[in-house]
Amino acid sequence: MASGLKRKVAAVIVAAGRGSRAGAAAVPKQFRPIGGEMMLRRTLAAFVGAPRITLVQPVIHADDAALYRAAAAGFDLLAPVGGGATRQASVRAGLEALAPHAPDIVLIHDAARPFASAALIARAIEAAQATGAAIPALPVTDTIKRVAANGQLGGYVGETLDRSQLRAVQTPQAFAFTPLLEAHRNATAQGRDDFTDDAALAEWAGIKVAMFAGESGNIKITTPEDFARSEALQFAALGDVRIGTGIDVHAFGAGDHVIIGGVRIPHTQALTGHSDADVGLHALTDAILGALADGDIGAHFPPSDPQWRGASSDRFLKFAVERVTARGGRIAHLDLTIVCEAPKIGPHRDALRKAIAGIAGLDIGRVAVKATTSERLGFTGRGEGIAAYATATIRLPWGET
Repeated sequence: MASGLKRKVAAVIVAAGRGSRAGAAAVPKQFRPIGGEMMLRRTLAAFVGAPRITLVQPVIHADDAALYRAAAAGFDLLAPVGGGATRQASVRAGLEALAPHAPDIVLIHDAARPFASAALIARAIEAAQATGAAIPALPVTDTIKRVAANGQLGGYVGETLDRSQLRAVQTPQAFAFTPLLEAHRNATAQGRDDFTDDAALAEWAGIKVAMFAGESGNIKITTPEDFARSEALQFAALGDVRIGTGIDVHAFGAGDHVIIGGVRIPHTQALTGHSDADVGLHALTDAILGALADGDIGAHFPPSDPQWRGASSDRFLKFAVERVTARGGRIAHLDLTIVCEAPKIGPHRDALRKAIAGIAGLDIGRVAVKATTSERLGFTGRGEGIAAYATATIRLPWGET
């Protein structure tokens, strides 16, 4: 394939497995959290955010639709398709769903590898564009022994293999789309359903497969020990902990409800001011931007700009969250305090937490909402408006500025 041409690139994310080796859990491993964020969500985010990828096709199990919706919230993805009884069948389902879109290149990636970097994805695309089929690989550093016939772990060595000729293979594996789809169709027609990765199927079909540099951090999470290792890696990699604060105030005006934290709360008045005057989301946005040392809401969304008049404030919070993600970080916790005499916030506390968590892509356990009065002192005590105080704790990779 000519490397100088820009080609339409798609990705198939295989997330239909049951993850039985990951230990007992209420949900399949791809929906379990790592560092406070669902594994599949991390994987999807890596590919949705990749500059060259225009289509992302998830493949899921039919029983996981509700879990998938939570993992994919806010992402621009193709509608998920159901997987098959084997990984090979699931990949083919994803390829068939992509066929009407006619991509030139397709990347096949396991949902259980949530740490694929932007650089790795870029290398995969470039390698496929240059060769037509390429896989990420790492040199084998351990000495590898072949077990003797009928041997068991703890038995006898059959032979020692030459590790200089061995490689550990990862995903994303990248291919010219049409040849790979044809290979899958031919394998199914011939009753072959035993290929454990797409490179093996491509080799069977006579496609020459190149290799490019993989990444040691691109681990596949399979066992409980892998979960523990991934948590440790996240803690070490995102060791730059930063805390930001945000304060916002809005006055009351005519109306019959207020919007706080993205939730409509009935009241005898409305809040006035910037956008929809969501005092809670404005404070949270400023807290995140403060932790990033990245200005404030007014700098990014000037109130003098008419395009923000009446705008929904979830756009501002999403923007701030995306700024964290773009720098390789994540939000660890959001804490919001509302100060007013009325309306009563307590009955809506969980709805606010759920709404904020959804906007920010967080588990609800990482969002706190509290409310208090000012004992009838000051403008809030006189019922003239509402104040909000927010704190955001974020984690960034060491070396970020």
